[in-house]
Amino acid sequence: MNFSKLFALIITGLFLTGFSPADSFDLKNDKNFYFKTDKQEIESVIRKAYQWIEANNNSDFDPVTNKKGDKYTGLDLTAHKKRMESLRKTNFFSQQFLDNYNKIALKIDSNLKNKKIEWFAGEIPPFGNDANPWCNCQDSPDEYWKTLTINDLKIKNNKASFYWTWSWKGDFKYKATVVKENGVWKIDYLEGFNFDEFTKI
Repeated sequence: MNFSKLFALIITGLFLTGFSPADSFDLKNDKNFYFKTDKQEIESVIRKAYQWIEANNNSDFDPVTNKKGDKYTGLDLTAHKKRMESLRKTNFFSQQFLDNYNKIALKIDSNLKNKKIEWFAGEIPPFGNDANPWCNCQDSPDEYWKTLTINDLKIKNNKASFYWTWSWKGDFKYKATVVKENGVWKIDYLEGFNFDEFTKI
């Protein structure tokens, strides 16, 4: 049997079984492929973001004191603007996250200045939940971002919800959402920065 006849026989067999060579390369319609790719990208963004956060985690909502130095009377808005710019430059956070973060700061500042809340120097802040809002935790494993994983991922259009965790504590979960802006996944919501909960009086 010459090559041309063999080739024709193979093609005929594939046709009869309903196989198309394009089937194995149709990534455009392969939802599983894109889900895995998106999951990898989202996990990568979360890990990189938390590596940055851990290296720059002492600049959230810095207060200013009264003349006696025993009471905080507002937030250092100059420092806050610098923090906002730093967050923006990372390219890890969506505009909605940045707007919410800024809204929290301005609310805290207003509540302190209007004396709706009191915050004495050296005491726990009267906002938030006495934990690090980035993880809702008071301690964490060393370099946890290296093994951080995302679970229960749900993707719809350009938005995705999930919770991330680390292996150090099996019951630890932290809810988050991301949004794709200009083809890049960015952090859109972190449960520790829920506006109503964080600024609740």
